[in-house]
Amino acid sequence: MLSISSLDVAYGQSQVLWGVDLEVRAGELVCLMGRNGVGKTTLLKTTIGLLPARGGRVMFDGSDITTWSPDRRARAGVGYVPQGREIFPHLSVEENLRMALLGCGRTASLDEPLTLFPALKPLLARKGGVLSGGEQQMLAIGRALLTKPKLLMLDEPTEGIQPSIILEIEEALRRIKAELKLASGETRNLKIEMVRQHLAV
Repeated sequence: MLSISSLDVAYGQSQVLWGVDLEVRAGELVCLMGRNGVGKTTLLKTTIGLLPARGGRVMFDGSDITTWSPDRRARAGVGYVPQGREIFPHLSVEENLRMALLGCGRTASLDEPLTLFPALKPLLARKGGVLSGGEQQMLAIGRALLTKPKLLMLDEPTEGIQPSIILEIEEALRRIKAELKLASGETRNLKIEMVRQHLAV
C-alpha cells in the first residue's frame, strides 16, 4: 500500500533523512520508534506532502505520489494525525469534525468517530481549545477518519495524555484495524502507522 524508496529530505541546506526505505502492506500496523530528532515526524510529513522530497520516491496504492500536493494525497486516501493534534481551537467539536467533510465528500455523517469515541458526543458544542489533551486527540483521530483513509498515520498519538485515556485510544485503534474494513458495504484495508506509542506500565 505504501512504498518509500531511497528518500532524502532536507530543511534548506540541512539534510535530515538519507536513503530511507519503508514498505507498509495492506492491513498492516507499523510502529516507527526512535529517540527525539531522528526524523520520524519528518518522514510522516514528507509522506503526506507537507515537506518536499529532495530525492527518492513515495508510492501509494500503486501511484507515484512523490510530487503530489497534500490535499491530493488526502483525497487519494492518506490520513494524518499530526503531533500536537492541531485542531481548530476556536471551532466547536462538531465544527472541527465537519471541516474534514468539506474536502473529501466521502460521507456526510459523523457517526463513525462518535461511535469510536463516545466521550465526544456530549462535547459537540464545546470549543476544541478547552478540551483536555486526550479529548483533543480523540477529536483529531476522529477528524482524520472522516476522510475515509486507506492509510492512517499518527504522530505520537498518546503524547501528554493520562493513562486511562491512552488505553481508550489504544482500544479505538485496535477497533479501527479490526472492524473498520467496511466502507459503503465493501471491504477496504486500513493501515495505522504509529510513531512512538507510549504504553502505560
